[in-house]
Amino acid sequence: MCMSSDCALCFLVAGWYKGYLVRNKDRQVRQHLDRDQEVVLSAEMPLVKEVTTTLREWGSIWKQLYVVNTSTLFVCVQRLMWDLMEWRSQLLSGTLPSDEFKELKQKVTSKIDYGNKILELDLVVRDVNGNMLDPENASVISLFRAHQDATTKINERIKEEQAHLSSTSSPTHSLYVFVRNFVCRIGEDSELFMSLYDPNKQTIISENYLIRWTSKGFPKDVDMLNNLKVVFTDLGNKDLNRDKIYLICQIVRVGRMELKETGTKKCTLGLRRPFGVAVMDISDIIKGKIECDEEKQYFIPFVPTITEWTLHTIPWTLLSTLAPFLPPGLWVTMKALVGDIVQIRKEYPHLVDRSTVVARKLGFPEIIMPGDIRNDIYLTLWTGDFDKYNKTTQKNMEVIMMVCDEEGKSLSVVSLFLSSLSFCRLLFCHLSLLSLSFCHLSFCHLSLSVVSLFLSSLVLSSLFLSSLSFCRLSFCFVLSVIYYQVKQPRWMETFKVAIPLEEMHRSHLRFMFRHRSSQESKDKSEKNFAMAFVHLMKADGTVLQDGLHELVVFKVRTESTLIHTTTELRKQLTFIWRNDSRDSFTVSTLVCSTKLTQNVGLLGLLKWRTRPELLKENLEKLKIIDGEQVVKFLQDTLDALFTIMMEHSQTDDYDILVFDALIYIIGLIADRKFQHFNTVLEAYIKQHFSATLAYKSVLLSVSNPSSSPPPCENYLRTLKALEYIFKFIVRSRMLYSHCLSMWMELDHPEHVLCPSECRDILLPMMLRELSETLKDMGQGPHDDRRNSVELLNNILEVLSRDNVGETFQHIQDIVASLLRTINRTVITMGREHALISRVVACMTATLSQMDDSHYSCYLETFSGTTDLVDFLMETFLLFKELIGKHVYPSDWMAMIMVQNRVFLRAINTYADTMNLKFLNNNDFEVQLWNNYFHLAVAFITQESLQLQHFSPTKRNKILAKYGDMRRLIGFAIRDMWYKLGGNKICFIPGMVGPILEMTLIPGEELRRATIPIFFDMMQCEHKLSSHFQKFENEIILKLDHEVEGGGGDERYMELLETILLECAVEHPLLRPEVEHFVDLVKGLLVRLLDYRTVMSDDSRNNRMSCTVNLLNFYKDINREGMYIRYLYKLRDLHMAVENYTEAAYTLLLHSRLLKVHIHRQARAHTHPPTNTHKQQARFYENIMTILRPKPDYFAVGYYGQGYPPFLRNKVFIHRGKEYERREDFQNQLMSQFPSAVRLNITTMPGDDVRLSPLQCILMYTHTIFYKSNYVQRFHYSRPVRKGPVDPSNEFVSMWIERTTFTTVYKLPGILRWFEATDMKHVSTTISPLENAIETMQSTNDKILTLINQYQADDALPINPLSMLLNGIVDPAVMGGFAKYEKAFFTEEYNLQHPEDRDKLEGLKDLIAWQIPLLGGGISLHGKRVTDDLRPFHERMEECFTHMRKKVEKEYGVRELVRERQCQSLTPVCEKYYINSLFKLSLSSNFTFNLLSHFYPSLSFPSSSHLVLSRIWMRGSQVVRALSFAPSVSPSSPSLPSRGLSVGPPPNLIQTGNTHSQTQIHTHKHKYTLTNTNTHSQTQIHTLIHKYTLTNTNTHSQIHTHKHKKYTLTNTNTHSHTQIHTHKHKYTLTNTNTHSHTQIHTHTHKYTLTHTNTDSHTHIHTHIHKYTLTHTNTDSHTHIHTHIHKYTLTHILNNFI
Repeated sequence: MCMSSDCALCFLVAGWYKGYLVRNKDRQVRQHLDRDQEVVLSAEMPLVKEVTTTLREWGSIWKQLYVVNTSTLFVCVQRLMWDLMEWRSQLLSGTLPSDEFKELKQKVTSKIDYGNKILELDLVVRDVNGNMLDPENASVISLFRAHQDATTKINERIKEEQAHLSSTSSPTHSLYVFVRNFVCRIGEDSELFMSLYDPNKQTIISENYLIRWTSKGFPKDVDMLNNLKVVFTDLGNKDLNRDKIYLICQIVRVGRMELKETGTKKCTLGLRRPFGVAVMDISDIIKGKIECDEEKQYFIPFVPTITEWTLHTIPWTLLSTLAPFLPPGLWVTMKALVGDIVQIRKEYPHLVDRSTVVARKLGFPEIIMPGDIRNDIYLTLWTGDFDKYNKTTQKNMEVIMMVCDEEGKSLSVVSLFLSSLSFCRLLFCHLSLLSLSFCHLSFCHLSLSVVSLFLSSLVLSSLFLSSLSFCRLSFCFVLSVIYYQVKQPRWMETFKVAIPLEEMHRSHLRFMFRHRSSQESKDKSEKNFAMAFVHLMKADGTVLQDGLHELVVFKVRTESTLIHTTTELRKQLTFIWRNDSRDSFTVSTLVCSTKLTQNVGLLGLLKWRTRPELLKENLEKLKIIDGEQVVKFLQDTLDALFTIMMEHSQTDDYDILVFDALIYIIGLIADRKFQHFNTVLEAYIKQHFSATLAYKSVLLSVSNPSSSPPPCENYLRTLKALEYIFKFIVRSRMLYSHCLSMWMELDHPEHVLCPSECRDILLPMMLRELSETLKDMGQGPHDDRRNSVELLNNILEVLSRDNVGETFQHIQDIVASLLRTINRTVITMGREHALISRVVACMTATLSQMDDSHYSCYLETFSGTTDLVDFLMETFLLFKELIGKHVYPSDWMAMIMVQNRVFLRAINTYADTMNLKFLNNNDFEVQLWNNYFHLAVAFITQESLQLQHFSPTKRNKILAKYGDMRRLIGFAIRDMWYKLGGNKICFIPGMVGPILEMTLIPGEELRRATIPIFFDMMQCEHKLSSHFQKFENEIILKLDHEVEGGGGDERYMELLETILLECAVEHPLLRPEVEHFVDLVKGLLVRLLDYRTVMSDDSRNNRMSCTVNLLNFYKDINREGMYIRYLYKLRDLHMAVENYTEAAYTLLLHSRLLKVHIHRQARAHTHPPTNTHKQQARFYENIMTILRPKPDYFAVGYYGQGYPPFLRNKVFIHRGKEYERREDFQNQLMSQFPSAVRLNITTMPGDDVRLSPLQCILMYTHTIFYKSNYVQRFHYSRPVRKGPVDPSNEFVSMWIERTTFTTVYKLPGILRWFEATDMKHVSTTISPLENAIETMQSTNDKILTLINQYQADDALPINPLSMLLNGIVDPAVMGGFAKYEKAFFTEEYNLQHPEDRDKLEGLKDLIAWQIPLLGGGISLHGKRVTDDLRPFHERMEECFTHMRKKVEKEYGVRELVRERQCQSLTPVCEKYYINSLFKLSLSSNFTFNLLSHFYPSLSFPSSSHLVLSRIWMRGSQVVRALSFAPSVSPSSPSLPSRGLSVGPPPNLIQTGNTHSQTQIHTHKHKYTLTNTNTHSQTQIHTLIHKYTLTNTNTHSQIHTHKHKKYTLTNTNTHSHTQIHTHKHKYTLTNTNTHSHTQIHTHTHKYTLTHTNTDSHTHIHTHIHKYTLTHTNTDSHTHIHTHIHKYTLTHILNNFI
């Protein structure tokens, strides 16, 4: 049988399957079979299970953080999850020792708690062993204390993290390098040394990273393939400020002396020979100027050595020139990282793991944190000069370096300058006689010949690598690179010497020199011919100075035995060795140690105990020591100073000196040069400072500083250092207090209460004292009060134990003595009180320890009913307040749930008491029952019990431990309600809202149990008042608020309808009203649910639509308050997208509701501000002068079941924005429905589309509208082809199908779109001839409008006019009206369509009328054209001349304002002619000619009355004068001979009315000759006229005139009129007489004479645009405002 490593062997034992995993027998599993159910019990340890659950919960939150782009928290959670996953794998390995497992467990729990805190998840409370605390097995007090301790620890952790983040003002930088491949054909093994290099200073600035490469082209350690990663760390800002930083890779070949050696003699192997270098400028990368991806690969070209290059003799310019053309080199990926090695391992675990090599910077980082202990010496073989003596050639010099002690024994402490001994590649000899079973490898006494023999096979066993964390790998000597026959070799090789501190004083470096031969036979005979050495420590105890050291070279005199000991070496130095001045050897050293110093004064202070007599001198010398040396040894220096202060605390001999030294060190750190050491000092104070009694001496020194310096300077230095001085004092005092409390801490005081006999004696006395103390608890925090609460907590904690004997009576004593006192104390204490949570915990603990007997006994202690009612009401109010606003933090979920469970039991117990004693009518307490119901609803609706809002993990935890408490209290509420009987009416409508809130809670069973309460309420109210209007109003009011807050769903709507209708079946009389109520609530719920759904949607249009649906619903059911609320919500939505027109229409709806209120306010305010009228005038000015572009309208159909109900299968007319193109509108619409499909059809879709589950959008290409504003009917024209198609003339067969849409409201309105309720598809078909007539009519109107604009504004550019005129007179594309002539003006067409003769004549008239319009336009164009366009204009005139000749010949001559043309007009052209003539008649000069008939005193000639009537009755909009109109002035003696004739106007009617005591009177006239009205006591009188000659009115109360277009004479006489408003467009004479009028407003556009006589008018406002004469006589007018634009005469007679 073949099994995988993960399978389990299981055995059936008594219904249980028990077994273990094959690969791990310690991982046992159990599986129990119970009939058809299968329950699997995990055998994982609880901590692993908790980590797994936490990772799942965090994972879902982590994804959401990515979606909402919370980058900072996203990265933080990512790091936490990586750490937990790594630690989880370690826990599952089962190989950790107990101490490491305990430490890891503490780290895991701390990380989980920290992550839960920053993610605002629930706090996990634990016991002392780190296990999760089960609330079921813990008392309330112990649970409360566990929450407090956990919160304190997490807050401290967060402060540490924040301090760590804030301490990165001078961060450490790192460079991550991943070597992908090395491509170079060497033929031998090689060593690659990678490091960072400063070319300007010619120094290496980092440790080397060694890669051993085989001759076959892959790493020697195959396991390291694709894992050659290194991090160069400890780089500071100074390093980043270097001009250039190179990444260099030195390649050393390991093998023969020369690669070309092919002789028969055996060659020496294992020689280290320089081979080449690879260089790349990484300045921009490491400085962050180039953003690097860890996947991007860089190629670093390789340059072989020419002769014997060394690192300092490399021609860098040559490298930069040849590099792009050299194929050999390295492929690497790089990324600049911020932070030290600990930080980047947390932030970038996918890059930097435990196998990544760390190469530190040469020297100290900019920040040396306390606890960062180093003791490294970097030794560099610099150069040498060796004479060849009796040799014919120079020697091939090899240097052997080793560290020896005084006995001559080699120390295994040298490494090839790698990162750390745990992860770097160290050299050792792969000898068969050596075993790898021991942990400390040493090669001290191996002969050099043996070493040379096996040097080529130096490898690091992968087996040994796996156990590097448990052993220490080192070696005793290193070999240098060999330069071939060079007299002065420059090795520039660096090694790191890591010597234990205790070995430093007796160690020295020894250098042996040897000549190496290329032939093995000669090389074996070579011996060491010279040596040099240097001591690491000086006699004064300081370490070797940094820098270059030229050593004395000693040569061998005789063939004596090699001496190892230093003593023998010194004795026989002159006999064995001799000093030859011709040889020299130079090395350089760099000491990087936090324990060894090169300064004598600092060393004397650190080791002051060895020479105590020099202590004062050393303290004084500290001030003259270099600051860089002091900050390097900051922790040791401060430890020494405080140790001196503590050990001499009995005297003050050194206090002042130590204090001055502290002031100096703090001032040194405050210096800008060392300011980044502030974090180091902060860390020292918090983590390493331990002088418990130092605060006394420091305080004394602060009050009495030294007097050696000048006083002012001393005080100034002290003041600057006070911040840290007091931090030392505070920390010292805290440490002292902590130690004191530990010394004084005896057994817990509550242990005294454990014996029952002791409690019998002590408890009564304690309860008396506690009762008095708790009454004053609300006054503020105090030590005595805190101690009293802690004492009560301890008592309750003892009584909750199982091993303390009988506790019933003791708990009863506490309840009787303190329960009500505690309740009242909590009520009086503020929620911000420091002790409130402790007191509430006492109350909860007391209630939790009470059983039914305790409750019964306690309730029997109340003397009367009133006292019991007061207690119950106090308790209910207290519980409701605590439930509504918890005194515990929101993440104390366990504590909150325990409190809820205790409160639920108490509420049910007190409810039983209410049923027994306060349910009868005689004893019924309305307020008590009301408090109970409100408490119960508050309990069931509290946020901590709404399981639907929690994650699945949290929801399952709560259900498993506590169950769904909402269900229990919900059934209790139902039972209590039905027990009320006839008293139910007392709670209607007060309890409607709370019960509704309860029924909205998700839960089928709970809803079915509580919704029938609504029907019971309806019955109660209907039985009393024959309706349930109060209930209905309250439901509607509360339902809006609850659904918007998230309550309710479609299932609730279904249940509500079903249950209420089922209940109504048995009550026929009530059934119709219930059905009406259900329909009402259902309609409201549908709209509210749609509104809530779209409020979280990105589509603002959907939100507006749902808002309008709701406000219309509330308007229909007459709920004004809710209607206004949604009006302002709609206003806010419009303002956010700059829909100012729609926002104004929205506010207009509210203003209509306030009309009556405005009238009343108008009487009260006699002096309103005039700024309002000025602003109103500015608005009118903008309306008349500012160009507002006309928007386009689009028809959009939403088809398919995929849309929400308010859009589904409906068509809407959208009002486009200004200058919005169809493409932009379509893209914006499709972005709201990304999954929608656009239908490319022009007809209405069928049921297959309407019933499909898809989202389909049908948008018509263009919707033509009748006018821009206040429009409700739209049409869409679609061209169709009928009959044979003529390719040369498409107009013959082009028919138009027109679809008409009617919207439910006019546009613009409160929305930019409205639903099209009436759609007449293809209701109108337009023939080609009719289409031609419409086109010609539109073209002529366009010419006239454009000419009008150019007449009014001289600044308009000429290009639009040029394009329009040229496109008509010289049609190059469409052919102009010649196509119409060819299509319609033929004998064949006349014979086929005899019914179109009038239309043909109309088309000919339109063509003929186009000529004078074009003539005027070309005349205007000639005046405005520039010289550059003059040839274009001449060409256009030439074309127009030919066109005019042809048209006038074919269709006759048309002239504007000529009588004979008027007499010969056809019916089709008559309207156009009249409109055009009227536009001309109101021009700047011809207006006087038009009005001469009415004002003969102006000496105007007579005009045709027929034309005048048609002008006034059928005229359209007013435009400015055309340049080609006849020039007429008032003073002109002679006028054109052919003027306008006068005659009676036809089709005019005459009306008259006499009214008395009429409420509302409305007139609507279109063509009226005379309108006379006499009204008395009429409330509202409204006149709407279009064309009126004479209008005379006598009105009272409210009078409104709206003369839409043209009125000759308007005469009004008003008395006691409240509001009188005139709106005229064209009026000849307007005469008004007012008496006691409240508000009088005139708005005129074109008026000849306006006369007013006002008396006792409060507000009188005139707004005129063009007025000849304006006369006012005002008496007792409060506010009189005139706004005129063009007025000839203005006469005012104002009195008072």
